[in-house]
Amino acid sequence: MKKNSRLGVAVVATMALGGASPGWAQSDADRIAELEAKTAAMAEALEALQDELAQARESGSVRGTEELRSEVIKATQYAQRAQRAATEWKDTTSVTHLAGYASADYVEPEDGNGAFTSNFNPMFHYMYSDRLLWESELAIELDENGETEVVLEYSTIDIFLNDNLVLVAGKFLSPLGNFRQNLHPSWINKFSSAPPGFGHDGAAPAADIGLQLRGGANLFGNRKVTYAGYIANGPMLVGEDGEIHGIETEGVASDADDSKILGGRISFLPIPKLELGVSGAFGDAAVVENDDADLDGDPDRDYEVLGFDVTYQWQNLDLRGEYIMQDVADASTSVAPEGGKWESWYLQSAYKIGASANWEGVLRYTDFNSPHADESQEQWALGVNYLVTPNALIKVGYELNDGLGGEVTDADRWLIQVAYGY
Repeated sequence: MKKNSRLGVAVVATMALGGASPGWAQSDADRIAELEAKTAAMAEALEALQDELAQARESGSVRGTEELRSEVIKATQYAQRAQRAATEWKDTTSVTHLAGYASADYVEPEDGNGAFTSNFNPMFHYMYSDRLLWESELAIELDENGETEVVLEYSTIDIFLNDNLVLVAGKFLSPLGNFRQNLHPSWINKFSSAPPGFGHDGAAPAADIGLQLRGGANLFGNRKVTYAGYIANGPMLVGEDGEIHGIETEGVASDADDSKILGGRISFLPIPKLELGVSGAFGDAAVVENDDADLDGDPDRDYEVLGFDVTYQWQNLDLRGEYIMQDVADASTSVAPEGGKWESWYLQSAYKIGASANWEGVLRYTDFNSPHADESQEQWALGVNYLVTPNALIKVGYELNDGLGGEVTDADRWLIQVAYGY
């Protein structure tokens, strides 16, 4: 009984060590203290077994010696497994991380029906050592019919070549401009909507699939520079009624024109709170869909992107501005021979109010020009935000829209949004 009870103590101690309370229920200090206590209990139980084994050997009891040796081996195996389980969480060579954001919105257009909607964007990260990172984001949202739509926003493998350069492979957010790659998540965007032309099918490219090199470096003094260059499949052109209806830049796993897009962005920070950026890309594009039917063999045409952006922050004041343009050349033998230019620019100011800076006022002006009159839009947007925490916001905004009469681009809107990033 004595031997079995000691074996039981050892087994219970080692199993308890492997089943320590989960991290969400304890602080790191509490968890470490618990593991150390259970490790000490396990060591004490094993030491008792080893003492009894030595006594059995001295007494010459062969059967007792063999039984105790077997018990010590079993207890040691339990201890080794428990020790591995207990220390695995300390290994930072391989790290996984879940992040993302979500928002709930209410939009009520002038002379229209208001409606609620919601979206959830989980982000997954896997880091191996300090050399490799896999990152991916899904966009999960409800459409107007209540059906769930799932879109892969980006998914890349990032290889850290050195302190100043990263190789990015896969589907990535477009590095052209600043809004699409850095500001579009709802908990970061100061307003409940994107500036006209900076959403999907607008003037700003959204994403692409290919290879990218990006990084940053310190210059003399406190001046810095950031840079990104890429090669990718490029956009698809969609034709309708004999003209180009839109440019799809969400990132596609095909290249109808068999000519890759080359582009990039470089920015300069002459002082820590001021950033000046310039972006550009060029290549070929082709019409791949016409009047809702797939199309092969449409001639290639020149495609160009040009952009400028500026950001300045001073105390509670945040100022931003950006210009972006996509230009598609003519192609006389195409089903949509006439090209076009999609361009948009905006200026935005945001100011945190009061000592606690929980309240924030936002003012934004945008001018979006499209080859199609029903898409062009001029907008003033005013908003008030309440920061529950730095990453949780309640936003109330109003858009004054000026577009083609009778179109949605001409309807003023109220917007309410609750956004949270984690």
